[in-house]
Amino acid sequence: MRYSIEQQPAVDSIVQMTYKTGVYAGKVVESGGPRAVVQVLAVLKHPQQGNLHYPYDPDVPMFHERRALSHNEKALTAYQDLESYSGEIPPYKESLIRTLEAEAAELDRLKRWAERGLETLEIVKKDYRL
Repeated sequence: MRYSIEQQPAVDSIVQMTYKTGVYAGKVVESGGPRAVVQVLAVLKHPQQGNLHYPYDPDVPMFHERRALSHNEKALTAYQDLESYSGEIPPYKESLIRTLEAEAAELDRLKRWAERGLETLEIVKKDYRL
C-alpha cells in the first residue's frame, strides 16, 4: 500500500522508502505533519551515480557521487514516497554490500553493451565502405 497525506503510516510502521535514487527499508519514527521521518534499517537499491538530468552522459560538468543513507539515519520524506513493507529486513551492512554490488554489476553490463555496440558499428561501417 502506498501512503499519502490523507492516509499516513503509523509510528513504528515498517516501510519501503524511495529517497532520491535509492530505495530503503525503514521504520517510521514521526508522522502527522506534511512529511514523515523514517529511520533507515536496510538498503534495498543503491543510489545511482551521475547526473540524473543527463542520464548515461559521462561528460557533464558535475558527475554526482551518491552514497546510500547510513544505518539508523533519519530521513524526512514525502508520504507518496513510502509504501508498506512486509519482507525480511536484512542486516544493514549486508544490504549495503549486496545493493552496491548489484549497482556495479548493472553498470558493468551497460559498459559491455556499449562496447559490443561500438564493435558492431565498426563492422557495419566496413560494410558501408566508409
